[in-house]
Amino acid sequence: MDALTLMAKGRCDYLQTYHAMQALTAARTVTTPDQIWLCEHEPVFTLGLAGRTEHLLATGSTPVVPTDRGGQVTYHGPGQVVAYPLMDLKRAGYYVKEYVYRIEEAVIRTLRDWGVTGHRVPGAPGIYVRLDDPAGHAKLSATGGAAAPNFAGLGKIAALGVKVSRHCAYHGVALNVAMDLSPFDAINPCGYAGLRTVDLSTIGVTVGWEEAAAALGQRLAAGLLP
Repeated sequence: MDALTLMAKGRCDYLQTYHAMQALTAARTVTTPDQIWLCEHEPVFTLGLAGRTEHLLATGSTPVVPTDRGGQVTYHGPGQVVAYPLMDLKRAGYYVKEYVYRIEEAVIRTLRDWGVTGHRVPGAPGIYVRLDDPAGHAKLSATGGAAAPNFAGLGKIAALGVKVSRHCAYHGVALNVAMDLSPFDAINPCGYAGLRTVDLSTIGVTVGWEEAAAALGQRLAAGLLP
């Protein structure tokens, strides 16, 4: 694999995008090029395969879409960059755990470009920032581990969920840039009651959607190469 093709799709319907990812993955051959779709969606809540309806608290008229990705419930909306790598992992030569690590690392490096330090929390995929010191480099203190992650003092800035079918991955990662965060109060984000969600604008970073999408796309394209 020499490169991933970046496709900036901009504002697009979530359900149509989801079905398009499924169709492309089902039709893939060994020569199908890998791609990264960069999208922004109208308001929608999505449920992963493990999603439980008790984590939907007060979603109102906003659509709730069950999906085949991993994880629980999250929200997509304007002001958020959603990146969907569509990759043949067998051809790339690595397994799902490394794939997830590489996606998270791309987000961490993107945030670093704007002076923000992203953190991983064991047992809780995605990227988090310190609410009191988003630029600080100090490591997180010990957490509760996979059974009970410790989110004290943290806000989630990027959510991740993937699906792998016949060694081919789709779905991806959502980076919060400058959005209305109130819909996250209508759910237990990623299945965790009380988990804070933040965006770049909340922690003092002013960046447009196009710039953020281009930056994340480039980091993903570089970081997902074998």
